[in-house]
Amino acid sequence: MSTTAFSHEPGTAMECLSIPITLEKEGTIDIHGRQVLKCGFKIGGGIDQDFMKSPQGYTDNGIYCTEVHPGSAAARAGLRVHDKILQCNGYDFTMVTHKKAVDYIKKHPVLNLLVARKGVTHS
Repeated sequence: MSTTAFSHEPGTAMECLSIPITLEKEGTIDIHGRQVLKCGFKIGGGIDQDFMKSPQGYTDNGIYCTEVHPGSAAARAGLRVHDKILQCNGYDFTMVTHKKAVDYIKKHPVLNLLVARKGVTHS
């Protein structure tokens, strides 16, 4: 089976380049006149999810970027589908639940992400 995910055991080193990405969310106004900050990407995974059921073929419980909206803040920042999010604002994302990752991402207007990208092992 061909997969776009990493094959590595949690808690062990993996050969990859950690890529820093700074994402400043875009402010929009909702129908009630409140400011809403949008980042333009979706995530999948988490330690509470069964990666065996992942439609993307992920092989571990990491947090992965599953969708990047064209022209969004995430796209402009350089985030890509299948990037594995290792940290967000210094917070370890390698052992978090899906909900905890979503809540943490929603909470901050600027996301300083550290991601691993399949196939990128040096700059």
